[in-house]
Amino acid sequence: MKVIKIGIASQEDIRKRMLAIASGKLKAKSSDPKIWFTSMRSLAQVLSDENRALLEVIRSSKPVSVTELADLTGRKQGNLSRTLKTMSNYGLVKMKKQDRALMPIACGDRIEIFV
Repeated sequence: MKVIKIGIASQEDIRKRMLAIASGKLKAKSSDPKIWFTSMRSLAQVLSDENRALLEVIRSSKPVSVTELADLTGRKQGNLSRTLKTMSNYGLVKMKKQDRALMPIACGDRIEIFV
């Protein structure tokens, strides 16, 4: 089971941490979050109830395209594509090119949040 670790910190704290890691002053641990949000509000928007349900459908059904995922969820493809792009930007979903389609793949089975 792969766990997605998410951290919440101010933009300034995230920046300081990244600079410390880049300069070698801080060594990132494997247990550290890989995905960062600047507030609970922004996290809640990306991981809304609807989007968590979407991740579960991706994990359990393993759709081969966004079209198939739209059929499975009843969501419009345009809206779904925007949501998947946002989730992909945060590292929650990978979009794999499969022939002429994009196949959504969930990056983890469980989410842990560190505040």
